[in-house]
Amino acid sequence: METKIEPISLVDTVTKRLEAAIINGQLAPGERIREQVLAVEMGISRGPLREAIRRLEGRRLLERTANIGVRVAELSPQKLDELLTVREALEGMACRLAAERISDDEVAQLRALLDSHAELKDVSSGAGYYQKSGDFDFHFRIAKASENGFLMSMITGDLYDLLRVYRYRSSTMQGRAGAALDEHRTIVEALARHDPDGAEAAMRKHLRNARIHSQLAVQQMEMAAKAEAN
Repeated sequence: METKIEPISLVDTVTKRLEAAIINGQLAPGERIREQVLAVEMGISRGPLREAIRRLEGRRLLERTANIGVRVAELSPQKLDELLTVREALEGMACRLAAERISDDEVAQLRALLDSHAELKDVSSGAGYYQKSGDFDFHFRIAKASENGFLMSMITGDLYDLLRVYRYRSSTMQGRAGAALDEHRTIVEALARHDPDGAEAAMRKHLRNARIHSQLAVQQMEMAAKAEAN
């Protein structure tokens, strides 16, 4: 009881709102950030907004370009494909290690996490599968359960947050949200059996499916952008 409860600062709140808007597509990849407009919409001064923007630049969700300003970061189709290919190998390895090391309590926590995901309105309706970062993210939990610090830093560092944008985009494709949840449950059951081969195979299959749907989502975004330009 001696530990003080730290209040969430305005900057923290603004950062979380901007992060969610980027992940769920309210602020689309490549879209310019207009500080004055956002400040008015949020009912805040530009000071906290600018600090939130700096934080998200550090997490690679926003990028600043000379003579243009700040935009939502985006990956080219080629870079996305390369990143997802590497991700499949890294997360497959993490899942294999997790199957060897995960505790029964951690398995129970993963099942509870997925139960909470299933109750999300967007998941149940098939509109999308949004996961908050850190321990609310199924993939983050698997990396953590691998107990390999280097592997976890590679999976959850650098482009982790930007990749979440494309993971969400993938989940908005028809039928993908429910399928992704089922694939997550299959992974957990392999972990519960302490089956390294089964866990790695299930994770790799899940990520291959996510990769296909991410590419389709990017194609749709490009087609929509061209149509709007015309």
